[in-house]
Amino acid sequence: MPPDTCPNCGAPVPAGSKACPECGSDEETGWSDAAHADNLGIPDENFDYEEFVKREFDQEGSVPRGVHWAWWLVAVVLILVFIAFWFRWG
Repeated sequence: MPPDTCPNCGAPVPAGSKACPECGSDEETGWSDAAHADNLGIPDENFDYEEFVKREFDQEGSVPRGVHWAWWLVAVVLILVFIAFWFRWG
């Protein structure tokens, strides 16, 4: 009997199918007992949640970056050029 979802690619498998409609895996290629638990993305028993949170969400060393000073200089120069043209032809 095929599983509800393919353990190889995760696609839904219709009841009575001989193979996965997406990747083509079957009992011989991917529906073995080991394949049901593999590739599901479930953390194993020695998964360190604290280390994961620290690695993913650690703010230390992360400096928020604003606009680079060169872009501020470009903006000021463009504004001054705009003002000069406004007064000259306005």
